[in-house]
Amino acid sequence: MNTPEAALFWGFLLVYGIVMYALSPKSRNAESFYRGADDQGNPVGQWSLTASIFISWIFAKSVTNAANLGAAYGVVGGLAYASYWLSIPVAGYVIYLIRTQTGARSLQEFLVSRFGRLAALAFAAAILIRLYNEIWSNTAVVGGYFGQPGQWQYYTAAMLFTAFTLAYSLKGGLRSSIFTDVIQAVVFVFFVGAVLFLIVPANDASALLTNGSFRLDAGFDLLLVALLQIFSYPFHDPVLTDRGFVNREKTMLRSFVVAGLLGFVAVFIFSLVGVHARLNGIDAMGNAPAAVGQSLGLAALFFMSVVMMTSAGSTLDSTFTSLAKSLAVDLPRLAKRVGERLPSRRLGATIMVVFALLGNLPMFAGTDILKATTISGTMVMGLAPVFLFYGVTRWSPWSFHLSFWSGLVMGVLLALGGIPQGWAIGNGAYALLLGVNAWGFLICTAAFFLPLLLRRLAGRGLATGEVRS
Repeated sequence: MNTPEAALFWGFLLVYGIVMYALSPKSRNAESFYRGADDQGNPVGQWSLTASIFISWIFAKSVTNAANLGAAYGVVGGLAYASYWLSIPVAGYVIYLIRTQTGARSLQEFLVSRFGRLAALAFAAAILIRLYNEIWSNTAVVGGYFGQPGQWQYYTAAMLFTAFTLAYSLKGGLRSSIFTDVIQAVVFVFFVGAVLFLIVPANDASALLTNGSFRLDAGFDLLLVALLQIFSYPFHDPVLTDRGFVNREKTMLRSFVVAGLLGFVAVFIFSLVGVHARLNGIDAMGNAPAAVGQSLGLAALFFMSVVMMTSAGSTLDSTFTSLAKSLAVDLPRLAKRVGERLPSRRLGATIMVVFALLGNLPMFAGTDILKATTISGTMVMGLAPVFLFYGVTRWSPWSFHLSFWSGLVMGVLLALGGIPQGWAIGNGAYALLLGVNAWGFLICTAAFFLPLLLRRLAGRGLATGEVRS
């Protein structure tokens, strides 16, 4: 990157950070900091909530992955990754049912009521790992537009971006996060449109939208994986689920449905960046947006970097606020260390600062970001029966633990290469991943119902014995 280009990119990063801090509102009480209410205690409006859900789930690593899959498999790859955004309406509907049927004010509170405190603690550990990974995996994408791993520009940009995002997150907590999400959503949509304005005229539209094949060995296996994981994947992400409890039930549900559909469309559209690379013989080199941006000139590369910064920023500030709520509010309540009163903002701010530092350590170690979605989604597939079938039981801790830990074990074995190839479905790149998720869903579901079945059989045996006596 020559001097004028570098000045443009660094200049935008500085302007972005200053503007976000200046515009973000300051929280003056704990209700605003942890729950997003305004100074008068009013909840978040419907369209602000919709924009926040939409942009906070458009991770920088996710749009990069969508474009990479478009480059590898055409529109099938784009559809596969975009299908993860159908998780949002699924989560919204389940949370709507939980709130209206049980009166729970958080997923942890719901889990305690149905499956016990240990179940809620296991769930909390899973979401903390998820939040930790969101920090480095998004800052690393931003750093990639300033330099390569190992170069000072890469690390400096990533840490400067972290500092700017942390600054306005400390200022307003969840209220600031949702407010800036609206701005970031508008900027994201504008610059994605600008990118498409450069890409679409450079291709035959029919070729751009039809490239690819719906075969298991051509990306369709990943599409099936996504459709399986949408029933478990969203529930271990408090960036999403925390927003399911900040407004009235019906308002929340409408926001989740609209945001999910918009997210599906936006991610699929951005995957066309990768399809463009595929059609024009551009080597994606693991980062299709950057490769396409470089091939189209400085303006396109700049547009790509703006898209990445806004999507990464919206996810990172939401991650900081979710970490603050999880560690300052939810976990102490699980441990019965606090009552209903919210803790001070200072405690949440301290948690944000600590994780801003610790959360970037994997980036310095050179960890790969591209498997984050599929592997983490596999490890939590045991959550699907828990949230889909909770209505069949009033109290069954073993149902949660057998399902949750079965899924976690299979996910870990997959990551370590311990799953036999006989589990694979098809012969594509994601054949084993599809097999583990398909068979794993059945295994976790059977594990969830096993304690209920044994209890019923025991009850019948007891009743039969009483009749015979």
